[in-house]
Amino acid sequence: MKKAEIVKSMNGFLSKTNFQLKKHSPEILVVAGVIGVVTSAVMACKATTKVNKIVEDTKKDIDKVHTATKTGITKAGETYSAEDSKKDLTLIYVQTGMKFAKLYGPSVILGALSITSILASNNILRKRNVALSAAYAAIDKGFKEYRSRVIERFGEEVDRELRFNLKAKKFDETVIDEETGKEKKVKKNGFVVNKADISDYAQFFDKYTEDEDGNPILNTNWVNNYDYRMSFLKAQERYANDLLKAKKRVFLNEVYEMLGFPRTKAGQIVGWAYDSENPKGDNYIDFGLFSDNVRYADDESDQAILLDFNVDGNILDLMM
Repeated sequence: MKKAEIVKSMNGFLSKTNFQLKKHSPEILVVAGVIGVVTSAVMACKATTKVNKIVEDTKKDIDKVHTATKTGITKAGETYSAEDSKKDLTLIYVQTGMKFAKLYGPSVILGALSITSILASNNILRKRNVALSAAYAAIDKGFKEYRSRVIERFGEEVDRELRFNLKAKKFDETVIDEETGKEKKVKKNGFVVNKADISDYAQFFDKYTEDEDGNPILNTNWVNNYDYRMSFLKAQERYANDLLKAKKRVFLNEVYEMLGFPRTKAGQIVGWAYDSENPKGDNYIDFGLFSDNVRYADDESDQAILLDFNVDGNILDLMM
């Protein structure tokens, strides 16, 4: 292999390694910090076993000074004044302090570095979250502006059809003939939608819902009567708006719980913020109620109400 190729290969490897280290630096710093804290504690415990000897040696030296101060004469027969006593005691205390610093210094320094490492990890994650929030805000703003242009030109119905990839279709439906009182089949216009095409925040209000893993969950708020279902949803929408005005902020998960939907990770961040003087969003909660002519593509006989929530975005930033 030529020298240039070797250098190019090494540069690529080093660049990739450097990128991976930067990417995982918060995890690395946290692990290093935790290990450092534990090691520091072990070192401090080990150092404590040597404290008694330092204390005993110091006590002996102090006792010698006190004895010499009382007699005024050292063991060598030299005179010993009160001024000499002060100087020797100061020297003993300084030396003892240096011994303790030498004994506990390594564990204290390691502990400080470990805590600094953990704080540095938190600082990196905080900066990344700020960057992600800014990126989300930019994308959300662009998407909302795009939707407003679509609505302005083509209307809300077209916007909904495009957003959820709704497909128009005629369905056979059984109704009661008003004249004869007998059942009859009629054609009804409607839409079908794949669950994968609805937004991350939209939900189908149906007898069964799904958790984040796709497991079916019975919705106890669902009743087998369309008018009752719509009345319930409109009442919850009014209550959510009253709650927004009272609390000034409502998370999407709070609305999900009102309707019988499971909580989601995104729902604990996004939601609505209310500010009557300086609105940062719509200043109201809209469930975006679709009529029951929207059906699942995989089960055309089932009817559900599609809810499209008008969340303002990351309200943790909006409430700052």
